[in-house]
Amino acid sequence: MGRVGVDLYPLQTGVGLEDVESFGKFLGGSATNVAVAAARHGRRTAVITRVGPDPFGRYVRRTLTELGVDNRFVTPVEGLATPVTFCEIFPPDDFPLYFYRQPIAPDLVIKPEELDQETIRATSLFWCTVTGLSKEPSRAAHHAAWAVRGRKSHTVLDLDYRPMFWDSPDEAHAEIEKALPDVTVAVGNLTECAVATGETDPERAADALLKTGVELAIVKLGPDGVLARTHTESVRVPSTPVDVVNGLGAGDGFGGALCHGLLNDWPLKKLISFANAAGAIVAGRLECSTAMPTTDEVERALEANHA
Repeated sequence: MGRVGVDLYPLQTGVGLEDVESFGKFLGGSATNVAVAAARHGRRTAVITRVGPDPFGRYVRRTLTELGVDNRFVTPVEGLATPVTFCEIFPPDDFPLYFYRQPIAPDLVIKPEELDQETIRATSLFWCTVTGLSKEPSRAAHHAAWAVRGRKSHTVLDLDYRPMFWDSPDEAHAEIEKALPDVTVAVGNLTECAVATGETDPERAADALLKTGVELAIVKLGPDGVLARTHTESVRVPSTPVDVVNGLGAGDGFGGALCHGLLNDWPLKKLISFANAAGAIVAGRLECSTAMPTTDEVERALEANHA
C-alpha cells in the first residue's frame, strides 16, 4: 500500500538533467516496486494505490498486470495527475531524485472508507511505507488498515523517509512513532532508522525499534551490509559486491525478497542474506521495477559470492 508513479530515468549517466537527451519510462514508486519484486519470486501480490485519470495512469495499471501484480485496488482520482519522477545518475552513490507530485499525489488521497478490509485482514503479508503517513487522508487510511490487521504477522513498515514529502524530520518522527506499535517488522537504512528512533548507531537504532513492539528490526548499512535483530537473535550480513549502475531500486528489490523469505519462514541469516543479494542485483541495473530479480538469479548471486 503506498506510492506509485512513472519513473523517467536518463539513458545517459554522469550528466545533469539539463544535458540528458533521452529517457527510459518505467513503473515506479517504492511500495509498487516491492509488490513487483515479490511477484518475481512467485508471490501473489496486489498494490493499494491511486493514479490520475490520464495516459500515465493507464500505463501504471497495464504495466502492473504485465509484471504480475493485481491492479484491482488501483483507482483513478479526478483532477489529479499520475506522478512522474526524474533522477540523475552519478554512480556509484549519487542519485538525486526529482518528484513531480503537486498539488498532491493521487496515492496520498487513499481514503479509509475505500479499503477492502477483508483482503487487508486476510493477506499473509501487508507492506506500507512511511510516505503514506505524510498527508491526509492517506495517513488515516494507513492507521485504519493497521487496525484491521491487529498486528498480524507479517505487517511491515518500510521506513522509506523522503525529506521532500515532509515539513521536517521531527514531523516524520512523530508520525512514525505512532505507527511502529502497529507493525511487526520495520526496515530502513541508517538515516531512516535515525529519523524513526533518534538513534544514529545501528545497534541502538535496532534496539529502539524493538522496544516499540516490533518483532524484527532491519537496519541497512550500505557498503557495511545489513543488521537484523529480533528479541532473541542478532545477525550482520556483509554487503554483496556489485558495480553500481543505479542504487535507487536496491531497497525495493531487498523488500520484495524480504517478503518472500518472511513468507517462507526462513532463518534470520538466510532471510537477510537473500534480501541483501537481491538488492545488490537491482543496484547493478538502470531501472527499478523491471530490474527486480527472480529467485534463481538471487540464488546464483549468493553462490557466486560464496565461491
